Amino acid sequence: MCGRGDLSVGVRSAFGGTASVLSITSDYATSVGCPEPYLRRIGQAGFSHVHWCHQWNTDFVYFDCEIRQVAAWLRDFGLRLNDLHASHGREKNWGSTTEYERLAGIELIKNRIEMTARLGADVVILHLPPGLGEDQADQASWSRLRRSLDALEPYARAHHVRIAIENGDCEAIERVLTAYDPEFLGLCYDSGHGNMVADGLDRLESLKHRLISIHLHDNDGLSDQHKLPFTGTVDWSRLARIIASSSYTKCVSLETTMGNTGIDDEDTFLVRVFEAGTRLAHMIEANRQAT
Repeated sequence: MCGRGDLSVGVRSAFGGTASVLSITSDYATSVGCPEPYLRRIGQAGFSHVHWCHQWNTDFVYFDCEIRQVAAWLRDFGLRLNDLHASHGREKNWGSTTEYERLAGIELIKNRIEMTARLGADVVILHLPPGLGEDQADQASWSRLRRSLDALEPYARAHHVRIAIENGDCEAIERVLTAYDPEFLGLCYDSGHGNMVADGLDRLESLKHRLISIHLHDNDGLSDQHKLPFTGTVDWSRLARIIASSSYTKCVSLETTMGNTGIDDEDTFLVRVFEAGTRLAHMIEANRQAT
């Protein structure tokens, strides 16, 4: 996996034949179906890593033969797994009020933890279940969450995989991170989510010592658009400074998708993402060198 310092990128351009240290989401065009053609294009575009986001919100279970095939594709296309977005499922949901669905959701996340470990990565990303408030009526939701995390912790530790909670309900995330050891639980900062609240970067600043995953993309501050970096209103200069001083040590990882970019051609899209990612990686590295 990427180590400290890998955020610097020495590249000419996408399709230029020079290896990069950049990651892009596997579902830049679609999150279902066969991922092979998208992985092939990602490798051809010069990316070195993939954020696995296929089937991120379904009940899909990866069997041994499928994991072996994904491993073969990654090897054949010169890619490595940066991290993996685990599924909260639709009927197999780790926060469900229906007990058998909650238990099935735990098994679904274990499936993704095993897949992540077998593909050589060490982080899976999850969204917290909704409805985690502070009043007495919400204590049942917190109890379900704690039972689910307590069940996942030994399995994650045994596979040397950490869970990253993606930013959303910041108060709930802070409460969860306080309750669990950083060797098990950390933060995933999604720049699109953070840009839709007034204090997104302030929250990241306060939790940057727990940052273990990043999803980088842009929007207009009103909706989650997954646009190219530098085409919306994200404060990339400040975000680069925070990442540079954080505990995050892996690739610049882009979760940009084609839908709201106005780019219909996949190769053109990947070139543009590669260029934006390279620019951002240089910004982060410059901030590291300045400290």
